[in-house]
Amino acid sequence: MQLIDIGANLTHSNFHADLDEVIGNAANVGVNRLIVTGASGQGSLDACELALKHPGRMFATAGVHPHHAADYTDDTHQILVTLIEHEAVVAVGECGLDYFRDLSPREAQKAAFERQLDIAVGTKLPVFLHQRDAHNDFVDILAPRMSALSRAVAHCFTGDEAQLLQYLELGLYIGITGWICDERRGAHLKEIVSLIPDDRLMIETDAPYLLPRSLKPKPESRRNEPKYLREVLRVVADARQQDEEEVAAKTTATAELFFALPG
Repeated sequence: MQLIDIGANLTHSNFHADLDEVIGNAANVGVNRLIVTGASGQGSLDACELALKHPGRMFATAGVHPHHAADYTDDTHQILVTLIEHEAVVAVGECGLDYFRDLSPREAQKAAFERQLDIAVGTKLPVFLHQRDAHNDFVDILAPRMSALSRAVAHCFTGDEAQLLQYLELGLYIGITGWICDERRGAHLKEIVSLIPDDRLMIETDAPYLLPRSLKPKPESRRNEPKYLREVLRVVADARQQDEEEVAAKTTATAELFFALPG
């Protein structure tokens, strides 16, 4: 079984002490390729650097998370444009809107989101999207640009059925994380994940965040790791009433095509 974790924040400080072990543990359970998320100017540089150290196994995104949108300057924009020239960088983002925390002013979030979508349109790279509690504004900005974008994925989808159907109608791919393993917040995802077509579904950990709550036995640490993608796979497959091997093969094939990964 081969899996691709399409969203792992491996440059996070939580992994500084044992990153090689984390990567090895993931490979031991079949998570052999990882997309390292870039969420700021410096974070994108770090993600690219890490991916370049692991050619063929790691790839990176280059973008600015809405939490950091207030820091999006012309210099930041140029960093992203330059990074995208690297073969290791396979998507623009993580970009979008987050009104749940509002760590950056909403107008700054919208502006940073639009500028990154412009990069994606110009380069034809796919977009790695973030949206939380900002659905209407997110769609208003994204929808007019979808025809000019190559591909786009709603990373860490946590919305309801109506939002899912609207995203699918727009042409978005859907990334499912350990949120679906959370009996408190993610139970609704089990009811609607089967609505996602086989060729639009991908899985991710968003490590070190969103440790699957369904893990048994529960890990001593609350840190999520790419090796726990197997648990996301298990829960997704069960909810879709599909075999784990089938879901693994299809999500891997979809990720390969979405990110144009080398064979």
